[in-house]
Amino acid sequence: MPDTRNIRAYLEDLVEAGARAAVGAGDLPDVAIPGAALERPKDPANGDFASTLPLRLARAAMKPPIEVARAIAQHIPADPAIEVPSVAPPGFINFRLSAGFLQAQVEHIIETGPAFANVTIGSGKKAQVEFVSANPTGPLHVGNGRGAAIGDALASALQAAGYDVEREYYVNDAGTQTDYFAETLYARYQQLMGRDVDIPKDGYPGEYMIDLARMVKDEAGDRFLLPEGEPMPAALGALGIELMVRNIRATLERFGVRYDRWYSEKSLYDPEGTYNTAIEVLREKGMLADREGALWFTSSELGEDKDNVVVRSDGRPTYYASDIAYHWDKFVRRGFDLVIDVWGADHHGHVSRLKTATGAIGGDPNALHVLLYQLVFLNRGGEAVKIAKRSGEFVKLDDLMDDVGADAARFFFLLRSPGAQMDFDLDLAKKQSADNPVFYVQYAHARLCSILERAGEQGLTPEGGDVAKLTHPSELALIREMMRLTDVIELVATSLEPQQLPHYAMSLANAFHAFNDAFKQANDPSLKVITDDAAMSRARLRLVLAARIALARVLDLMGMTAPERM
Repeated sequence: MPDTRNIRAYLEDLVEAGARAAVGAGDLPDVAIPGAALERPKDPANGDFASTLPLRLARAAMKPPIEVARAIAQHIPADPAIEVPSVAPPGFINFRLSAGFLQAQVEHIIETGPAFANVTIGSGKKAQVEFVSANPTGPLHVGNGRGAAIGDALASALQAAGYDVEREYYVNDAGTQTDYFAETLYARYQQLMGRDVDIPKDGYPGEYMIDLARMVKDEAGDRFLLPEGEPMPAALGALGIELMVRNIRATLERFGVRYDRWYSEKSLYDPEGTYNTAIEVLREKGMLADREGALWFTSSELGEDKDNVVVRSDGRPTYYASDIAYHWDKFVRRGFDLVIDVWGADHHGHVSRLKTATGAIGGDPNALHVLLYQLVFLNRGGEAVKIAKRSGEFVKLDDLMDDVGADAARFFFLLRSPGAQMDFDLDLAKKQSADNPVFYVQYAHARLCSILERAGEQGLTPEGGDVAKLTHPSELALIREMMRLTDVIELVATSLEPQQLPHYAMSLANAFHAFNDAFKQANDPSLKVITDDAAMSRARLRLVLAARIALARVLDLMGMTAPERM
């Protein structure tokens, strides 16, 4: 009997076998049989899966879809995984999984444990997810936190889908903004040393720069204080970047994000390094042109609206040049099959030209996916909380975690589609009630743990439970919902929609609460998990154990904890 990982493909094979048998019996003309294409009906009353094959065969078969459906359905082989298929207008074949199959999934979930719901669509493929990558010119703010939650959840889903995944942070430690950062740091450092100097016009006025200058002073004393009028010491800027990256890394680790690699933009410009190689690739392909003292990538020849500068007239590479070199490294040097960049929505104008450049340097533009996420608006007591990094009035991600916790922040960041602006209700995120979806989901896991603990105190364990006793509608509904995690992981990995995870988590928690509260609604003590019937109790404890595994799995995919008590 199949398990949750291959039930869809298994049923598709049954449908196709039924269609071929219908042709062989003369109930359908000899037509080509396309894939069965199973989907989940919107209304559970129509079954667990439905095939639209009859709708697509009707024209070729020159029969109404409903007649095609009946012809196929009567030839679908009997199978213990399903009940007898049914036909519904205008031409669906509906399948309902058998109780025996559903019961067997409880054992499958327990046996697979933390690997439950893994799929293999990415087996043998390398994927890279690059996310956050904020300029190391200030602490991470809540907008960066949304990118962190999205990128980390996507990486986890891709791993569950079989990909060999690398998480990467691209450290923008070269360019104009780092120059402004270094100049601001030097000004603050001099101020601490008693000099009357102003921060640069395009500098960073936030209070954090004073704190950073104080760290430099404590670590280096007056070593960086040069005579007035002399150029700023380059080593000061490098130390400031190092300290800020250290701060960023600590914040992300507190948020539960750990990277496989921190990639320095400066490293692109090592002699004979990545940047020179990528530029040479474009030059050899005749894709570069010298104009007005600058070097241009002739991207208009590849379908872009205009050409783009890669080296300015002063000899400095543009950010576009850096990105071209970086993506050459991703696709060509390191050989990733799938590359996902998680960026803020303000970068939307850069997506098309980066895809064009990726193809020009030998990468696969179709394998590059840039996921853009919109702004976060914080609300407290019905009033907006401003976020503005350059003005120094931003809300740090650390402050948000102090306020609502990392778990709540992650869940709320994931709850909306990345492309939708989100209102983050700080009061709701802290609420200890079912109104708060974070509390609702984590409380379900705590209840599952509590049931198992309470049973153990009474000498009952899930061991030896007979899952064939699980026949109540609420029990089977909970199993059906657990099985859906396989589809959710595959959907997230293929559509790059991380919001599917928190919505599924709420649905699974709801199915558990409905199961656990069934005896109250029916006023029937025999429906409780722990009853006077020891055999029934052990069977339900086995279901509770499976549900705990499934819920912990989806919490882990979101980077959240699975509390045992609340």
